[in-house]
Amino acid sequence: MDTILSDQQWLDYTRDGYLRLGQLLSDDELGALQQRIDAIMLGAADVDYDRMLMQLDSDTGEYGDAKPQSKGHKGATLNYRKIEQLEFDPVFLRYIQRPVFNEICARTYGGHVPVGVFRSMFMNKPAGKGTKLPWHQDRWTDLDRDPLVTVWTALDPATVENGCVAVIPGSHKFGVLNAEHASGFLSDDMAAEQCREEDAIHLELEPGEVVLLHNWLLHGSDKNHSDQSRRALSVCYMDARTVSAGGQSFPVVFGDEALDPDRLAPAPASS
Repeated sequence: MDTILSDQQWLDYTRDGYLRLGQLLSDDELGALQQRIDAIMLGAADVDYDRMLMQLDSDTGEYGDAKPQSKGHKGATLNYRKIEQLEFDPVFLRYIQRPVFNEICARTYGGHVPVGVFRSMFMNKPAGKGTKLPWHQDRWTDLDRDPLVTVWTALDPATVENGCVAVIPGSHKFGVLNAEHASGFLSDDMAAEQCREEDAIHLELEPGEVVLLHNWLLHGSDKNHSDQSRRALSVCYMDARTVSAGGQSFPVVFGDEALDPDRLAPAPASS
């Protein structure tokens, strides 16, 4: 079900900073990802939780009240807000390495460049809960070059009511707006000026639908005001030569030395 992007689609993406890629998952493929992420949240025995950054949802819905992010399982619950390092799970890695995503990365970084992931993460807004995500750009000040593309896959219906992503079309062309902020969040004044409600597009998606986002595109999302969870997979692909200020490199998913889902080490047996 993979597609190859047309020149017109790429032009549309270059203009708008986002592109709907359509339905890339069959019902069986979607079900496998849904079941796997639920199993990870509930404490599956074959998961190496020492590798996974996990964060529980906030109680208030406010971003500043979200629980701490740290590695390790936080208990069997479906109320996680974020789970990262999913490239080390074979079910998710096989999806991350789909040919269409390889093509997107080749167009972005050049076909000769190895591609890594800065983060491959599950984002969740549980029914009637969910944390509001303020307007921001996806960028980080501790990297020697900016990752430029994110692929966002809906695992549930994404609607205005349950907190779908909203974007400001073309805003990636503004450049970096708040270079001083470590994670790209806008000040209140910047958000009021750059992110007017009348300019926002809400990316409502069916389960299995996928959207490509430029990392500098202004985006945010509301709380979940419905009884339908809003689960999604967000994968930020990067030039694998990127190094953090602390000397960290990142897992390769396309190119030489790419992770192989058939060779990922199983979780260590519990003592």
